[in-house]
Amino acid sequence: MPLLEISNLSAAYGTYKVLENINLSMERGEVVSLIGSSGSGKSTLLRVLMGLLKPNQGQVTIDSQAVNYGSRASLKGIRDRMAIVFQQYNLFQNMDVLRNVTIAPVEIKKRPKADVEREAKAILDRVGLSAKLKSYPDQLSGGQQQRVAIARALALKPEILLLDEVTAALDPELVNEVLDVVGQLAGEGITMLIVSHEMSFVRKVSSKVVMMDKGQVVEIGTPEQIFENPQEARTKEFVSKILRH
Repeated sequence: MPLLEISNLSAAYGTYKVLENINLSMERGEVVSLIGSSGSGKSTLLRVLMGLLKPNQGQVTIDSQAVNYGSRASLKGIRDRMAIVFQQYNLFQNMDVLRNVTIAPVEIKKRPKADVEREAKAILDRVGLSAKLKSYPDQLSGGQQQRVAIARALALKPEILLLDEVTAALDPELVNEVLDVVGQLAGEGITMLIVSHEMSFVRKVSSKVVMMDKGQVVEIGTPEQIFENPQEARTKEFVSKILRH
């Protein structure tokens, strides 16, 4: 039984369709990467899953439990099970690293502060930031801030981690330090749905790759299938361009 199943999902901004009849499933422990040109609907799909854009058709289920995006209780339930990391770090500038990571579990989930801080320190150690607990965001590099954002999402103990172009805002020399952390998480068996333009990384960590175009799923396959033997014309065109150099 899939952990996450998306069936005939569609969404629109006004009259403009941004997603149309998306069908996709994920097993627990899978790393699924969404690829495609800018504007193909990849990031929009993540926003819909988190309830930031309401779908106008279709169904999302987690562990066979349907999500009702019109219900606040159902929306809270899905946000308890999924966490998202955006391109921009969105850290609280007036809080140190440890406080940024612990504030949501303590203030929103009402978990004991001592327990949350102990777990947060362990997570920050996993992402290579154990020496930065008392640093503030403006004292960190972009790569370090993004790793804090990932740690903050992990502190919520999500069943599925959504990563939306987490290296897009970084200088080139800082990209690898974030990708290394994501690769480490993949190796630990964390279920992830990733949007990325880093194709060599996608090929390395993904169990499944989803090609999207114009708000639709064009093709789904293993990294080897998508990058070495794509079946659809749009996938062939995209792959030929990105692998040309």
